[in-house]
Order: sequence, then structure tokens, then C-alpha cells
Amino acid sequence: MTSIVSSTHSRSNQLLQLSTRAWFVVVVIGQLIFAYYIIMLYGTAGVQGNFERWNAQTTHGYVARDLMGNAFFGLHVFFAAVISILGPLQLISKVRKLFPAFHRFSGRVYLGSAFLISLAGFYLAWVRGTAGGMIGSVFITINGLIILVCVVYTLRFAMKRQIDRHNKWAIRLFLAMSGVWFFRVFLMLWFAIHQAPVGFDMETFQGPFLNFLYVFVYILPQVIAEFYFIAKASSFAKPKIAMSVLLGVLTLGIMVGIATATMGMWLPAL
Repeated sequence: MTSIVSSTHSRSNQLLQLSTRAWFVVVVIGQLIFAYYIIMLYGTAGVQGNFERWNAQTTHGYVARDLMGNAFFGLHVFFAAVISILGPLQLISKVRKLFPAFHRFSGRVYLGSAFLISLAGFYLAWVRGTAGGMIGSVFITINGLIILVCVVYTLRFAMKRQIDRHNKWAIRLFLAMSGVWFFRVFLMLWFAIHQAPVGFDMETFQGPFLNFLYVFVYILPQVIAEFYFIAKASSFAKPKIAMSVLLGVLTLGIMVGIATATMGMWLPAL
């Protein structure tokens, strides 16, 4: 009986590890595509001085005579590219072990970028406004506050050399920093399923589905992370299997969302 339980536990560990890696690989590929899109659209337009092109995919990306707002928007998209590239590298154990100096340096850059992108997001949400109106601004602010909390604790436990706690907060930070990306991916998944803006109005960019999506991408990932930590540490197989299934479903959804966003929104804009 003991050997059967041990074998089941071992298989559930392997399943959780496999599903985690599959989720991570898919997310990394999607974020690299997103980083390429940001650099080629916003970066190229900025270098060329063609700032009006910032409005190709973003509401009020560039506003004439709004120097401060344009600067914050440029800062925001620049750091979005930085975090999309550096974020995944912070979580790869082999990178941390083989290149510790790089991990520490890039970690400082990543944490600094997280701090600055949050401040820029607050400004854009409450001074310039968002496509989702007041509700969108509130949830963007919540996401920004979660990011700042994660930055503080990620740095705190790194300085204390409490690596396990540092790693957990780094994962929470990665999820929080990915919130805007998750929003785009799952929105495009919704479009792929319904082939229409079901549950919200395209003109006002408001509606019950978007309210649900804000919670789903900005808050729920933190809850899922806690369940993941519990399942990973559990001596029982069922929590690991349940989390593996959840990650599998999320991975499939993210794959469809990435493909739809890439072919329907990001590449056409270039």
C-alpha cells in the first residue's frame, strides 16, 4: 500500500511539474511576441518621431500638446517591453544557478521597471483616463498596488536571503506584471470563441464581461498562485492533480488567445 501511495504521489508531482512547465513555456513565447510587437510598433514610431502611430492600437496613446502624458505613456510601453523579456528569465532556475550575477542585476532592473511602470500606470489611469472608464481605472490601480506590494516583498526576502519566500513573491510579481498581457490574451480568446464582442460594448469598452475579466486577470492569478504553492507542498496527490488540470485548461486557453492576438491584432498593426 505504501509503495502504491508513493508511486501515485511521484506521478502527481511529475504531472504538476510538466503542466507548470507547459504553462510557463506558452506564456514566455506569448510575452516575447508581445515584446516584439511593442518594440516594432511603439519603439520604431518613437524613434522615427511618428508618435501619432501610437494610437494605432491604443486609445489616447499620443495626445498632441500633452507632453507629460505622452512621456508617461512612452515610459509605460518601454518598461512593458523590458518586463516581458526580463520577467521570465527571473523564474528560470538554471539561469539563476548558472548566472547568479546576471540574475541579481536583471532582478534589480526588473523590480525598478515594475515600480516605474506602476507609477506610469497610475498617471495614465487617473489623469489621462482609460478605455474602460472609471471601472477600468480602478482595476488598473488595484493591479498596480499588487505589483508594488510584490516588489517590496520580493526585494525584502532577497535581501534577507530567504530564497524560498523570495521565489514565491517573484512568482506573484510575475503574475501581477503579466496582468495587462493576460487581459489582451483572454480578451482575444473571448473573441475567438464568440466571433463578436459579447458581454461588452466596443464603443465604451465597458460591460459585465470586462468587469469579470478585470478580476480574472488582475486578482485571480494571485489566488491561483496560493493554491499552487499549497498543492506543490502537499503530501497528497489530489491537490496536485487538480492544479495540473487547471494549469492545462489555462494553457490551452492562453495558446488560443496568443494565436488570435498575434494574427488578429499584433502582427497586422506592424
